[in-house]
Amino acid sequence: MLGTRVAKIRGNFILFLLSGVFLFLTHIKAVGTVAGVGTGNNPMMLHSPMNMMVVLLATAFGSLYTQLVSILVILFAYSVLVEPLEIQEPGGAFYMLILAWFTGCAVGVVLMALKPWFPGTAEILKNLYRRMNMIFSGKMVVGNALGGFLLSFFAWNPLFHVIDQCRGFVFRNYFPRNSSWEYALWVGLALLMIGLLGIFYTRKHVSASWGARS
Repeated sequence: MLGTRVAKIRGNFILFLLSGVFLFLTHIKAVGTVAGVGTGNNPMMLHSPMNMMVVLLATAFGSLYTQLVSILVILFAYSVLVEPLEIQEPGGAFYMLILAWFTGCAVGVVLMALKPWFPGTAEILKNLYRRMNMIFSGKMVVGNALGGFLLSFFAWNPLFHVIDQCRGFVFRNYFPRNSSWEYALWVGLALLMIGLLGIFYTRKHVSASWGARS
C-alpha cells in the first residue's frame, strides 16, 4: 500500500522498516510488561527482601533483555543470509532504542499506578495507547515528509520522535527536522515521576481486600 518510495530516504528499505518496527515493539512490550506488574497486595510482596521497586526493575530490564536478544538475532540472520546492513551511527541508533524502552516503561508505570484504583480504565487506556501507536508511532513514515496538519497528529507521541531521530542515525542522508529526542526524554522523565508518586501513594493505602470477590 505504501510502496518503497514513500520513505523519502535513499537507502535500504528493509532497514527503514526494521528501524521503525524494532523501536515500536520495544516500546509497546515495555508498556505492556510494566503495566502488568502486580500491585502492592501481590502475595510476592509479603516476602521481606521483595519490594515494588525490585519487581518493577526486574520486569523492565527483563523486557529490554528479550528485545535486545531478538533484535541482535534478526539483524545477524538478515546480514548473513540476505545482505549486510550498514548503520551510519550504531551508537546513536542504540541510544534511541534505549530511549524507546525507557519511555515505554514510563507509560507503563503510570498505568501501573492507576490500575489498583481504576483497573478497567487502566486496561482500556493501555489498549487504546497501543492501538494509537499502530498509526501515530511513525514507524511507516518520516517526520520530514509530514506537513503541518499531519505532523500535529504525530508530534504528541514520544515514540514518533524517537523513531524519527533513530532514522537520522541509521541513514546517512536523512536529517530529521520535525522531531527531537530531548522531547521524548523529558516526557519519559515526567511520566516516570508521576507514576512513581502514584505507586508510593497507593502503597500507603493498599488493602488486602482489594480485588476480593463478594
